[in-house]
Amino acid sequence: MDDLLTALDKVLAERKTASPDSSYVAALNAEGLNKILEKVGEEATEVILAAKDTAESGDPEALVNEVADLWFHTMVMLAHLDLDHTDVLNVLDARMGLSGLAEKAARKGHNAVSEDA
Repeated sequence: MDDLLTALDKVLAERKTASPDSSYVAALNAEGLNKILEKVGEEATEVILAAKDTAESGDPEALVNEVADLWFHTMVMLAHLDLDHTDVLNVLDARMGLSGLAEKAARKGHNAVSEDA
């Protein structure tokens, strides 16, 4: 699956500077970060609603589709900011094996240091 994410990262990076008329991703990038963030927010809301529907109906199809939309738009956001999925995977990899509470405490300590600097 990493090949799929890598291929998608490449397409998103290419379309970042493409003509807005050439693709949906190029048009989003041309509209700027705020438009991309608006789409991420919309998709996050749709995921929440679909999760509630899935809990009631037991049918995960809509939820999985909405999560795919959220991941896609999040990847567009990352590409717009010159990041990609590997940046996120590296953070997740570093967190593996840590308890959630220990990881959260470590982040708080890091944030406190960076705020004072």
